[in-house]
Amino acid sequence: MSSKGFYIIVGENIHCTRIRMTSGKFVETDASGESFLVFKDKGVPARLPIPELFTSSDDWKNGKIRHVAAAIYQGMRGSAEERAAGESYLAAMVREQEAAGAWFLDVNVDEYSLEPDDKLAAIEWAVEVLQRYATVPLSIDSSDTRVLAAGLGRCDTSKGKPLVNSVSLERTAMIPVAARSGACVIAGATGEARMPEGVEERVENLKALVTRLAAEGFALGDIFLDPLVMPVSVDTGNGTVLIEAVRRLRAEYGKEIHFAPGLSNVSFGLPKRPLVNQAFAKLCLEAGCDGGIVDPAQINDRSLAALDLSSGPAALARDLLLGKDEYGMAWISACRDAQG
Repeated sequence: MSSKGFYIIVGENIHCTRIRMTSGKFVETDASGESFLVFKDKGVPARLPIPELFTSSDDWKNGKIRHVAAAIYQGMRGSAEERAAGESYLAAMVREQEAAGAWFLDVNVDEYSLEPDDKLAAIEWAVEVLQRYATVPLSIDSSDTRVLAAGLGRCDTSKGKPLVNSVSLERTAMIPVAARSGACVIAGATGEARMPEGVEERVENLKALVTRLAAEGFALGDIFLDPLVMPVSVDTGNGTVLIEAVRRLRAEYGKEIHFAPGLSNVSFGLPKRPLVNQAFAKLCLEAGCDGGIVDPAQINDRSLAALDLSSGPAALARDLLLGKDEYGMAWISACRDAQG
């Protein structure tokens, strides 16, 4: 692994589920009624026309646009000008995430279309386009083994080993696909039949999965553990469960193995999510977690080094994440007071 930073960032943004609000600063509509996604192309303002398929959708009626899906659609199916804009949009996302310190760029097209062949075409196109601009390897995220294999098959290994997001005891069919491609893997703590409960089940599931991965030839350094982050808005003990699981797994496997939990899940349903995410990343780092699937603009080496969890709003976020703020009321009240 590279030594370019102390936190291994898997950029989470190039997913076809990602949305922009149509009323926000990233969407504009001109006098003719045509709508665009606005972005910066190497610092220059640029626009991506939003196809009619998206402006006539239920998402659009509800004030949302799946912007990555729209960029891929235009890049694959638009006019020459629209194809160029779609590619430039994705290139800008690559540059932004790499500038913030991303080690991998996570790519998911599962929600691009309901048609399997469309998803296959989308992952192949997206991987080839992204690698024209990326200097770091890609992470291929899919629940479909065909899509996963197709994406991995287009990866340029000269940029480094790609990453498979993810394998688990429930998704063992992904393991041989990852092994054949020579990829690294994110190993999730899901059990054979259900999500894990508590620290013990997370640790035991991951130990069983690591044993299986080792038997398939994966070195510890190619395994990224995901003990599965759950929202503290559902249970204020969920933060400490994850932190303790990280601590125990680091003690079990030493320095060689890596971590890549989806850290932003912890703040789902809460106000001021970026600060909660940053505080959680720092707490996990202190417990031995060396990486995560995150938005690199929020969580990176610089932001974590600067974050002081001992005072102010960051201390309130820390208490929430450590289960010291029952029902999260202190955090919610503080956010309301700040707004008022």
